Amino acid sequence: MKERRRFIKIALGCLGGAGLVMSPLFSFLRLVFAEAKKIILPKGTARETLIDKNPALLDTRHLEPTPLKGFGTMGLSDHQVKLEEWRLEIDGEVKRPLRLSPDELKALTPIQRNVLLICPGFFANHGVWKGVSIRTLLNMAEADAGVTHVTLRGPAGTYEKVERFTIEEVLSDRV
Repeated sequence: MKERRRFIKIALGCLGGAGLVMSPLFSFLRLVFAEAKKIILPKGTARETLIDKNPALLDTRHLEPTPLKGFGTMGLSDHQVKLEEWRLEIDGEVKRPLRLSPDELKALTPIQRNVLLICPGFFANHGVWKGVSIRTLLNMAEADAGVTHVTLRGPAGTYEKVERFTIEEVLSDRV
């Protein structure tokens, strides 16, 4: 009888612990602790010292932006574009597929983010990025309610880049 009670006590404790771990409160606390673990970079931190760091663990609020000239070419070459012909296409699971020109994109309300880009062992650049939220574009295109992922494609060719993100990542405006 004692063993059965002990077993039930342990089982209920495990279930309670699992419930706590899966709860939204625990998710919130995990996020708070992750933010608290971040290393606050002091003003004047040299970018070269960040080359082997994980940007997710760094608080860059005091880090100066890298001058545009400091970025250089990222990739094998600079991609040449004829702006009068280029269009951003939004298609797939949307009610209104879009083809937006650079001027149409510039007319939309931008968002701005300070982002630390680190290519381990090569460079660390802290940029101020300004552009249109993918959320705004999906709203304009009237994305279907059941969309779970968004795929972004770079220019077609030898070094075409394709990235896929969950809809939650996209709607957080962190992509």
